[in-house]
Amino acid sequence: MSDLIKLLEKNGLVFAFLVVGVIMYGSYYISKKITKSRIPGAAIAISFGLVIAYFGGDNGIASIPAFSGMAILGGSMLRDFSIVSTALGASFTEIKKTGWIGLLSLIIGTVVAFLMGGSIAYVMGYQDAKSVATIGAGACTFIVGPVTGSALGASSDVIAISIAIGVIKSIIVTISTAFLAKPLGINNPQTAMIFGGLVGSTSGVSAGLAATDPKLVPYGALTATFHTAMGCLLCPSVLYYFVYQILS
Repeated sequence: MSDLIKLLEKNGLVFAFLVVGVIMYGSYYISKKITKSRIPGAAIAISFGLVIAYFGGDNGIASIPAFSGMAILGGSMLRDFSIVSTALGASFTEIKKTGWIGLLSLIIGTVVAFLMGGSIAYVMGYQDAKSVATIGAGACTFIVGPVTGSALGASSDVIAISIAIGVIKSIIVTISTAFLAKPLGINNPQTAMIFGGLVGSTSGVSAGLAATDPKLVPYGALTATFHTAMGCLLCPSVLYYFVYQILS
């Protein structure tokens, strides 16, 4: 057993990829077979990650020598690379088809989600600007939260809360989209793109539109991806400064 642990430590990053791969496979299997894709696999995987991190040390599961590679895999470099690679899959030519309304939906969606999340944080007792901004950013998406928290130097527990809020939002969006699509008129590419910009949460929008009309998924996911990028741009800068001025 000691030889096995040494082997895993020596190949920590490779083992980390294996562990995450198994978690992702299991999460998407649960999503498809048990929840009938109503809850996105990404949300289930993140929930598993939060539970596993709870049983780790100060650095989460990376505190355990055999899982030390998680510190690299979950570090800021690969996290930001993942965000960039997701954004590169979107076409700015397509988003221009919605005109200025598409851009406006991105701004409104980001600001409203941030304010709602920040208000929840304030009610929960977090009254410093870093915590309020981080949790508010988590309400945009579960990616924007940790990006903002890392940029502002927020504590790990606040970052974890921001991720949890993003996961909850993703689940709510997934479940409610199928019921709201018809009343809101989400039945064409343009309205799907506006919806994705307002709501964000790429996994939630994708899963929700898949249950509504699979043909609309690429359009909703397109602006939802830009919603994440917009949040990563505004939350640690302009919106944080806004919160800082109010709470200082």
